[in-house]
Amino acid sequence: MTALTLSTSSAAALRADAVVVGVAKGAKGPEVAPGAEAVDKAYGGKLAATLETLGASGGEGEVTKLPAPAGVKAPVVLAVGLGEPPADGEVYAAEALRKAAGAAARSLSGSKKAVFALPVADAASAEAVAQGALLGAYTYTAYQAKSNGKTPLAEVALVGAKPRDKAYKAAADRAIALADEVNRARDLINMPPNDLHPQEFATVVQAAAKEHGLKVEVLDEKALAKGGYGGILGVGKGSANPPRLVKLSYKTPKAKKHLAFVGKGITYDSGGISLKPAGHNETMKCDMSGAAAVFAAVVAAAKLGLEVNVTGWLALAENMPSGTATRPGDVLRMYSGKTVEVLNTDAEGRLVLADAITRASEEKPDAIVDVATLTGAMVLALGNHIFGIMANDDGFRTAVHDIATEAGEQSWPMPLPVELRKAMDSPTADIANMGERMGGGLAAGLFLKEFVGEGIPWAHLDIAGPAFNESGPFGYTPKGGTGSAVRTLVRLAEKAADGDVL
Repeated sequence: MTALTLSTSSAAALRADAVVVGVAKGAKGPEVAPGAEAVDKAYGGKLAATLETLGASGGEGEVTKLPAPAGVKAPVVLAVGLGEPPADGEVYAAEALRKAAGAAARSLSGSKKAVFALPVADAASAEAVAQGALLGAYTYTAYQAKSNGKTPLAEVALVGAKPRDKAYKAAADRAIALADEVNRARDLINMPPNDLHPQEFATVVQAAAKEHGLKVEVLDEKALAKGGYGGILGVGKGSANPPRLVKLSYKTPKAKKHLAFVGKGITYDSGGISLKPAGHNETMKCDMSGAAAVFAAVVAAAKLGLEVNVTGWLALAENMPSGTATRPGDVLRMYSGKTVEVLNTDAEGRLVLADAITRASEEKPDAIVDVATLTGAMVLALGNHIFGIMANDDGFRTAVHDIATEAGEQSWPMPLPVELRKAMDSPTADIANMGERMGGGLAAGLFLKEFVGEGIPWAHLDIAGPAFNESGPFGYTPKGGTGSAVRTLVRLAEKAADGDVL
């Protein structure tokens, strides 16, 4: 993990492999951002002009390396674009700082230490820079014999922050906790599916629970059968690796609210009997991203000592075709007692979530939020960077959307049109697991709504787009698993603890 230190020293005076400065996209060319004054002075006040000569504009995410002048102890200056400068009297947006710090940290992969001299107007800005740098430095090399220079930046020294100031120290601690847990989720998502079956996932959760003083309960296939969890069992019955339902609990005596987070944990999704076509299987190890996000968020709540009770429910199964697999046309009796006609075994996520949502509802939490890479339809609707939010309460949906934006995650409120429900009527069972093809992501949300306990606010986050980045890295987002929704869940827990939501 990348270490983080706070420093009041001059950026030019610290020994490091590089010093990172910000450059904004001004109306007349690049402008050196606050925090880089000492470095600019070493260039005789001509850093902006030098960068312009090199073709830099200050555009968002743009990275330019140049030799450091005399007076700067680091041998390299790395200028990273911040985009448009803020209006007079305003500070840089947190997300702009996160993205810039992430791009810089990624560019310094393999380095031992870098000084970050980006605009730090207050503790919130310091946290944004720290968080971006720690997330951007992430690499996944667990299965590579040689790192090929991909080792993460070892240390981030953040100047302009005050190490003895309580607000700055709290900001640094929060940045570290969040980045560690987002990266925990990324590691799990990136792990090959031959090494992460439901049982191994549950074992990882048990180890973390022991480390952080959390309570954990694991229902194996026998307990699931005894309890009547027909959805989870039905999805997992085609695999040689049986399913699990994991309950992870963080409780504090000061809590006035209780949140339940439910995560889809399909450790590999072949589609089952409704086998996915060629070209759609290769990244299906990421179909447990929702469970990874829920797991990481509960641990983060414990690390931060939030005054709210948080229960995570991880519905874990491997969806495989075999002679024992659920078939299209089979009817499953769910944990709720409802029956579901399975028309498509590749619509499996909603089946495992339904059982877990019903079980979570029994504890009467103040709200339930489920997270899932649920539908390709949501990717078609919102693209690869935005997750959709559906809910049974418009106010709660708006609150979650606002919280996601505050956390730096892109989301969009989506409706639950009642007219789509009729297409899921079944002549054989209470409901079918498929409805109309058009609006399929919304139909999936309507299906889940059927299993939410009466009177409980519920939101559904379909993270199918942003959960796994198949293109090149950008900002603080790596290629592969992203840890989508972790920061939103943690921020929701913080808001609930403070009484600002629910």
